[in-house]
Amino acid sequence: MATYRIRPCARLSGEITVHSAKNAVLPLMCGALLTRETVTIEQIPALTDVKTLTDILRDCGVLMHADQAEKLLTMTADSPRSPRREDLLSRMRASVLVMGPLLARTGYARVALPGGCAIGQRPIDLHLKGMEALGAHVEQTPGFVTLRGKLRGGNVYLDFPSVGATENILMAAALAQGTTRIENAAKEPEIADLCDFLTQMGAHISGGGTSTILIEGRETLHGCRYRPIPDRIEAGTLLCAAAMTEGSVLLRGVRPEHMRAVLYKLGESGVTLRESAAGLRLSGRATQPLQVRTLAYPGFPTDMQAPMMALALSLRGTSVFLETIFENRFMHAREMVRMGASIRIEDRIALVSGGHPLGGTSVTSTDLRGGAALMLGAYPKHYVEWLPYMPLFFYFWGLIFVALFRRNTGRKMTRLFLGMKVAKMLLFVLLIGLYTSLVDVRNTEFVVTFLAYYLIFLLFETVFFWHYENKLKKNEGNE
Repeated sequence: MATYRIRPCARLSGEITVHSAKNAVLPLMCGALLTRETVTIEQIPALTDVKTLTDILRDCGVLMHADQAEKLLTMTADSPRSPRREDLLSRMRASVLVMGPLLARTGYARVALPGGCAIGQRPIDLHLKGMEALGAHVEQTPGFVTLRGKLRGGNVYLDFPSVGATENILMAAALAQGTTRIENAAKEPEIADLCDFLTQMGAHISGGGTSTILIEGRETLHGCRYRPIPDRIEAGTLLCAAAMTEGSVLLRGVRPEHMRAVLYKLGESGVTLRESAAGLRLSGRATQPLQVRTLAYPGFPTDMQAPMMALALSLRGTSVFLETIFENRFMHAREMVRMGASIRIEDRIALVSGGHPLGGTSVTSTDLRGGAALMLGAYPKHYVEWLPYMPLFFYFWGLIFVALFRRNTGRKMTRLFLGMKVAKMLLFVLLIGLYTSLVDVRNTEFVVTFLAYYLIFLLFETVFFWHYENKLKKNEGNE
């Protein structure tokens, strides 16, 4: 398990290109099993899940070649077979996506049942129901599922618009005999992307990205070169980070039409979003609490719930989160509480009281999105929270200055004045040093603000000393 140490950073600014979507790349890789010709996927992200699925596909007999410099992954499945290494299959749930292509290509598939998921129960019954509707014989044994048969087109109705089940059935139906109709299909952009990929391989598909998908099965598919869609969850997470730090960030390569629900909620928080040919820019400061309800696409994605909760922690007021997809998707909230967050969970509702400073501690992430949220939560409060207290330092110093001057005269007064200036300067440097070493955020603005108060007080000191000296001289003249 990887360990990361996170230090506070300055306001996020600049530009970044969003990577290819992990949730799009994984089914595309499995789709390479549908043809004996070479399939090349561009802009492959350097992720552990991609590496794991690469190992699984090698175990399936696929010739894999990764070009790290060009971010290309080349796959050739000349003689695919069912995976043999159960340990690889148990590492990730996406491994179940080899089932549909293998069954369609070879008439046989034996895969290990995926293990439990930290964020909630995710059974594969809808996957198996779809395969049975296409004519497959399904046999389950402890830890494994075996499927046999020549696939034929059929009608499939999904009780829930499962993304994984839709993807598996899509790939199986691409080589099935006849026409397949999927009702209540998932509508996520990753589904439409898979349909585009299969179409480039020669499949006949209509309705990708809608609730009804029609697939006319083909005898064979051919190879292709394909570039996946950008990662809408990565883009949303980066935007949350920028909003938390009052930053100005330009995201390149993003498709705003894939993340309207997220952008709408960010807009509600008070930030400014601008779409242009260059990309998507976020600027301004988030100030308003949020009300978020996760839903299947095009609703608010459950994968963005955790990063959005991190943003809510920086907003004054109470934000409300309703999780309708996974029953255990608030596990990151418990770790946030360890950092000092005020979060109350009632069943599938989380009440987040934001605007309170968080402290650094050791936390554990159980899933990818929760880990990203905990990283965002590590950002400290900006120095402006200290701003109202800065004048107090100079106010009390002034009281001490005046009190001591009234008790001293002559040369003692001059020495005292110079001593007070040296002491104040040393304390000034000490306070700045403490801030920059402990907080390490927006240091320039903190120093500039502190210096402004310093100069104002210096002017006060000078005027006071001048008036006091003139008063003494006048009194001496009268004597």
